[in-house]
Formats: sequence, structure tokens, C-alpha cells
Amino acid sequence: MPILYRNELPATNQFWDLFATTSWNEKFKATSDELAAANARSWYTLSAYDGDLLVGFGRVLSDGVMHAMIYDVIVLPEYQGHGIGGRIMELLTRQCLRANIRDIQLFSARGKRGFYERYGFVARPDDAPGMQYQH
Repeated sequence: MPILYRNELPATNQFWDLFATTSWNEKFKATSDELAAANARSWYTLSAYDGDLLVGFGRVLSDGVMHAMIYDVIVLPEYQGHGIGGRIMELLTRQCLRANIRDIQLFSARGKRGFYERYGFVARPDDAPGMQYQH
């Protein structure tokens, strides 16, 4: 079955299950309702589905004019390596470029720098957080 990408919020329980595959909540200690509220306040979200199963997600926070920040790019571990994360990055970035947003940044998980570099992002100095898109 092909992966379907939709600009929609996933069900709270589905996102909770996906988010749990990362170690991020060890730090954030967020509830499923808090994560759903954060997603709902996003400027743009993208959910990837294999049938009814949420297998990937990403979101953008933005002022819609100047700045955008990409967060929470997640792919279920058993679906990684099949281009889903890359497609999510392409679609999130494309949405920002369509809106003529001038500054697109992201925070990347440790060890994922090479992945994001493939999609036009470059590392910022070691003493600065995240990465910045250059086009």
C-alpha cells in the first residue's frame, strides 16, 4: 500500500504512539493532550499514513511571513529508510517556500545532521542550536 501524506492532524492516541518511539519525552514529560495541543497550534502539519496507521509526522511553526521552524519530524522505526522522512522534509520545506518564508530553521535530533543536509539545511556553529535552510 502506498504511503499517503495529508495536511491534517493525527488522532491524539496515534501521535502519542508515534512520539513514544523517540526519546524526546524523557526530557519534555508531555502528556498526550499537551502534544495534541502543540500540534494544533502549528502553522502547518503533515501526517504520513500506511492505510490507517500513522507512520510519519512533521510540523512547522511560523509567523507565515519571515520565519519558520520545523519540529517533530518522526518516522516509525520499522518504516525508516524508505524515503518517508525525506518526503516529509520536502513537503514541509515546499510549503514554507510557497509562502515565501525567508528563514527556515529546524532542530535536529542528535546524529541526524547528514539526513537534514540532504534537504538543503546546513549546520550552524557548534555554539548555536539547530540548522538553517539555505537556498
